Amino acid sequence: MKLKILVVEDEQAIREMLEMILEKEGFEAIIAETAEQALEILSETIPDLILLDWMLPGISGIELEKKLKKSDSYNAIPIILLTARGEEEDKIKGLETGADDYITKPFSPRELIARIKAVVRRTNKSLSVERIVFGNLQLDVEQHQIRVGDEPLDVSPTEFRLMQFFMSNPDKVYSRNQLLDQVWGRNIYIDERTVDVHIRRLRKILAKYQLDELIQTVRGFGYRFSFSGK
Repeated sequence: MKLKILVVEDEQAIREMLEMILEKEGFEAIIAETAEQALEILSETIPDLILLDWMLPGISGIELEKKLKKSDSYNAIPIILLTARGEEEDKIKGLETGADDYITKPFSPRELIARIKAVVRRTNKSLSVERIVFGNLQLDVEQHQIRVGDEPLDVSPTEFRLMQFFMSNPDKVYSRNQLLDQVWGRNIYIDERTVDVHIRRLRKILAKYQLDELIQTVRGFGYRFSFSGK
């Protein structure tokens, strides 16, 4: 499976260079020149990572980053900031607002790819598993879709990530805090009850197919996904 990377960069030369580097490495590059274009793209597809230029026309990169990190739909997408601002104070500001890493221009292709791979490892993105199947329940990573048989389920991006994590780690019990870390990200500070809300929503969707019991409550600890007995 190709890692899907959204590049948000207004300078054409840098944009073309990034696209060439990423595609040479085997990644899929999705290109946006402005924050507004990036938001349009995000409304239709969820990338595995965003390379985001700090200084953009209109909505700046740092403003877009703050907006995404406050959104339930997008806050788990890793972000690497690209900027010519190399001062320590600027780096701290970028990381404190939610960036997963920070690259100062100019940078080498080797450094860029190494940092992308490091962020991917830290955020537990899969580079190999394209489809996870339990009986007639299928999760297609590339298509970003969950199906029961041939029927797609109407899930939000956050619910998709939650199911992807559960189905990738069956029969293991996770606390709400662990799920927040793994699905929403360690830099996101939201109430544990958010997990319960998404669990209830997923169970309601799965109940139509008598599959709601796949997500089990472990009293006093958290939740577990188990296909045993199905």
